Amino acid sequence: MKIRLLTAFFAFSVLSAFSQQRAIDDAKDNYSKYDVARGNQLLAKPFLLNAKASIDKAAANAKTATSPAMYATQAMVYASLAAVETDATVAATEYATASDAIKKAQAADSKNENSNLILHASRELAQIQLDKGVKAFQAKNFDDAYKAFDAGRQIVPEDTLLILYTAISASNAKNYPGAITNYSKLVTTNYSKKSDVYNDLTTIYLFNKDTTNALKTIAEATSKFPNNTELRKREIEVNLQAGQQGDLINKIEAAIKGDPNNKTLYYYEGLTFSQTAESAGTAIKKLQKAAKGNKGAPDPQIAKMQQTRSDSYNKAADQYKKAVALDPNYFEAVLNLGYVTMAPAIDTYNDAQLLPVTATKAYDAAMAKAKAQFELAKPYLLKAVELNPQSSDALTNLKSYYMGTRDDANANATQKKIDALPKN
Repeated sequence: MKIRLLTAFFAFSVLSAFSQQRAIDDAKDNYSKYDVARGNQLLAKPFLLNAKASIDKAAANAKTATSPAMYATQAMVYASLAAVETDATVAATEYATASDAIKKAQAADSKNENSNLILHASRELAQIQLDKGVKAFQAKNFDDAYKAFDAGRQIVPEDTLLILYTAISASNAKNYPGAITNYSKLVTTNYSKKSDVYNDLTTIYLFNKDTTNALKTIAEATSKFPNNTELRKREIEVNLQAGQQGDLINKIEAAIKGDPNNKTLYYYEGLTFSQTAESAGTAIKKLQKAAKGNKGAPDPQIAKMQQTRSDSYNKAADQYKKAVALDPNYFEAVLNLGYVTMAPAIDTYNDAQLLPVTATKAYDAAMAKAKAQFELAKPYLLKAVELNPQSSDALTNLKSYYMGTRDDANANATQKKIDALPKN
């Protein structure tokens, strides 16, 4: 009898343990069915509720309440309950249960046997925060968007979409430290558009008045993406803003010495001088505007900046010509060569229009000078359009040539081509 009793007791114990584990298995099974059918909540919801009933039983049983499998399954089930719940209060409670279960599962699952379930639950909670953040962002509540995206990012720290959205919302909220932290993190991941991130991070540093890190970031970007024209342009702009033009020219010229047949390097140096000329032009306009309010002697700075602008355009043209010599079909270099060659002609033309009507000789001389300069630019302007007939920039430059030489027929014909371009 004793042997039979012991056997019966042993069988009962095994059956009891099996029954307890069965509740977790039932929850998993029902959740799997829910996951398959979740596209139709009318059909799927009963499976999720069945999964909840089973995992609640397992959570209430002392022998399974603290098992890694129970916590992981509970996290998964309650995360999905929170995702579909329409009552905000109930959803918040379910979310908290899932979040707590994830932490306990991670602590208890020393063998990583339930890592997939934990990850599934984590992504479900992160998706809730993502959806919440998107709604807030669309409503232009950037602070709330940042908080939601950041909460999701903390759940799945390596999710590049959440890192990006957290950075963007922080930037829009003018939370520059938050934006910098997340953009800096994003460039260390496998995100596919890291060149864009570097550009944005550089901008944020400038917004934050941190020129040192802006220069450092854009330099790192161009070293990692040496053939990215947009990043090179950005590097030039940032260096000019920081008054580092000389350093940039020295850097490019050093690179040319090591690779004298690299057309792109000549293009970048030309671009640097072009940007210097454009900056001088902006300064001239400001000085001229200020001079109108002062009826004294002309500001000597204007003449100085005009000389800087002229010299910079000439230096830019020299570098673009070197690039074009290496590759006659280098569109960007041809396009810019046409522009920098024509720019002095436009300046001369515009200055002539400001002369008094009595200054006939001066006017005629200025117009003749402008026309000669326009003609120097013509071959490059036509070549640019030939290389890329769909380029709005190339057609606009050519139209400027026709207007400067008073060829109204061709100017109008070119404008029609611009109007016919596909709208972006």
